[in-house]
Amino acid sequence: MSDTPRVKSDFLIIAILTILVLSIYWQVGKYPFIAFDDDVYVYENSHVRQGLTLKGIAWSFTTFHGSNWHPLTWISHMVDVELFGMNAGWHHRMSILLHLLNTVLLYLVMSKMTGGIWRSAFVAALFGVHPLHVESVAWIAERKDLLSTLFWILTMGVYLRYTRRPSLGRYLPVAIFFALGLMCKPMVVTLPFILLLMDWWPLRRMTLNNSQNFGSPSYSLSTFSGLILEKVLLLGFSAISCFVTFLAQSWEGAVQSFDYIPFGMRISNGFVSYVSYLWKMVWPSSLTVFYPHPATAQSGLPAWEITGAALLIGTFSLLAVWQRHCRPYLGMGWLWYLGTLIPVIGLVQVGNQAMADRYTYLPLIGIFTAVAWAIPSLFLKGRLRQLLLGVLGGMVIVALSSVAWHQTSYWRDDVTLFSRSLAVTKNNWLAWNNLGFAYDKLNRPQWAMTCYRNAIRIKSDYADAWSNIGAIYIKSGQPEQSIVYFREALKANPYYTKALNNLAAAYYELGQPEQAIMYYWKALQIKPDYAEAWYNLGLSYVQYGQPDRAVSCFREALRIKPDFKEALQKLSVTEHPGKRH
Repeated sequence: MSDTPRVKSDFLIIAILTILVLSIYWQVGKYPFIAFDDDVYVYENSHVRQGLTLKGIAWSFTTFHGSNWHPLTWISHMVDVELFGMNAGWHHRMSILLHLLNTVLLYLVMSKMTGGIWRSAFVAALFGVHPLHVESVAWIAERKDLLSTLFWILTMGVYLRYTRRPSLGRYLPVAIFFALGLMCKPMVVTLPFILLLMDWWPLRRMTLNNSQNFGSPSYSLSTFSGLILEKVLLLGFSAISCFVTFLAQSWEGAVQSFDYIPFGMRISNGFVSYVSYLWKMVWPSSLTVFYPHPATAQSGLPAWEITGAALLIGTFSLLAVWQRHCRPYLGMGWLWYLGTLIPVIGLVQVGNQAMADRYTYLPLIGIFTAVAWAIPSLFLKGRLRQLLLGVLGGMVIVALSSVAWHQTSYWRDDVTLFSRSLAVTKNNWLAWNNLGFAYDKLNRPQWAMTCYRNAIRIKSDYADAWSNIGAIYIKSGQPEQSIVYFREALKANPYYTKALNNLAAAYYELGQPEQAIMYYWKALQIKPDYAEAWYNLGLSYVQYGQPDRAVSCFREALRIKPDFKEALQKLSVTEHPGKRH
């Protein structure tokens, strides 16, 4: 009977969280795929498009496609295709339901761990409605954020169970859920360190006699050593994941060199990004899908901005140390935030972004926790305190929900998404290029050409934009002109297979199959599973008068992409030239 009020509170809080999340995100279920990695992950991925198959599962565990090793993420997308086909709306709805599940589980685990029901509810509500999290939910390709966080929270839950009565049987689920999280997104590597922070607060396993003070006389070094030893297996998993991730990102050429982005610039951008995320947490405006790195966008970081960011981080860190005895949740939340961002803060620079909203999906849980426990301590105890906290908390949640709902509207199509990026950032070469691609799909080549040229004006070595201009010239019947742009693209990136494929296509249009065949083979040496290049190579062999070789190419294209209708048709025509189709 004593648990009845708690069950009622849980039910009420879960209902409120569900209403909040669904009211913000359900409109996203009407949106299409976005041409910004959704093609890589779903609609142009031949393995995912086949649905859930044994061959696809084997591929997911053996590929570095997308510059990562995350087999469970691939399998998740395959399950969506198996259940819903290529209906983007249902892919979105699955992501929304995962975000809702994460929000509810976060509340349940936090409340069990801390005993603070309404504070935990506030943490979960902030997590569920914050506009910084829209990117992770509304972008289908970011399913990895949602899945990895799901297993992160589940790991926290089973770890809590383990700490109450440690045993091997209770430790194994901790290791299993952690390993599953790593197979969704390698950012989870920091979890063992976060579990150690949880041992400090709220679990208080680092002290003797239930003392709340880390660093007090009751603190035991042997206890601390035992807690670290307890996590050796998990730390081993993290080390393996870091190694595999570095291989994957290096294999795909995603890791930027120090010549391209110097280490000093990386450190400076890291300091500024830490503070920028905090500011956007408090005042979530000018959010966008891509923030160009200062080193790639004809801009730099002012000295005052770098110095100010470093001073703020140092001040917050000193405050956490100063308050470690009476308010340990400040240190725990602050270190959670700092630590979980380390893999994506840019010390190892992957991609060209300065920062990304999606990177805050896990780290802000630490800040939300610190805020939820710190603010009530500022009010005098009494009945008025509960009323004031309730009103204040409600106002914050409603305000953030409104901003998040508005933020989801920018994800309704490519033109809206990248126009928004250009409106809130400067020198955003990638947004110009992607907006051009969106206009190209809408059959507005002149608008697309303008966007691509703006991208090149900002970043003269941007291979994508050069290649995309060349593609417009091909489609407009000017293959001679297109060759100039494809060669510029290859000058910027000699291993750019799309440019090689398009350059070959230009020679094909000019009736020079020998040249076309040479460039198609160059593309296939770099990317052997390039189905479109195999298909185009087959067309060139037909033009060159070698139908037997063409048949082999069409078959290879179909092996890689079984639903390749054009290749199937050409194969049939080439194999049976006298048969009517």
